[in-house]
Amino acid sequence: MRRCLVSRQRLPRERMLRFVVSPDGAMVPDLAERLPGRGYWLSARADMVEMAMRRGGFARAARRPVVVAPDLLARLRQGLEQRIGETLGLARRAGQVVFGFARAQEWVRADRAGLIVSASDGSAEERARLLAGRPLPVLQPLDAARLGAAMGRDHVVHVAVAPGRLAERLVVDAERLAALIPPAGDTGSGRDDR
Repeated sequence: MRRCLVSRQRLPRERMLRFVVSPDGAMVPDLAERLPGRGYWLSARADMVEMAMRRGGFARAARRPVVVAPDLLARLRQGLEQRIGETLGLARRAGQVVFGFARAQEWVRADRAGLIVSASDGSAEERARLLAGRPLPVLQPLDAARLGAAMGRDHVVHVAVAPGRLAERLVVDAERLAALIPPAGDTGSGRDDR
């Protein structure tokens, strides 16, 4: 559990974002939670990031002047998208994913899939056919081109991921990304439990 520097709520780490102050005084997102230094935690929500920027919450928490990038929210989204792509690439190299409708469907039918990562611009009807009524979590954080890049292809719509730590990391990062997208600007990223 960590305390949000804006809302003061105690939340699980999975629902928070960590920041550290760099040696030059810039507030830096630490999405992997591995950078050295004292961590400052913020709820993974667009409104909390904007409020911390607007009200000087980062400087108040650090108890010194800090430089906060004006496009911090966009950087966080981009960083999470990149992290999701890297995790999918790692899972591919580890043999923990299959992609394409037919192979993903085989894993779903054989109960080998822990979750499905589907392109945000993919067809809802095709996704429903893939799941065939099975209650698997479905993530939609990336479009087909970005999902394809993670799989080493031009275009991928469906990826089945084996249960395990990489699948858990994908869920956490996709939920963080979805929370950073305001409802009015929702592009279909995030999680869709069926």
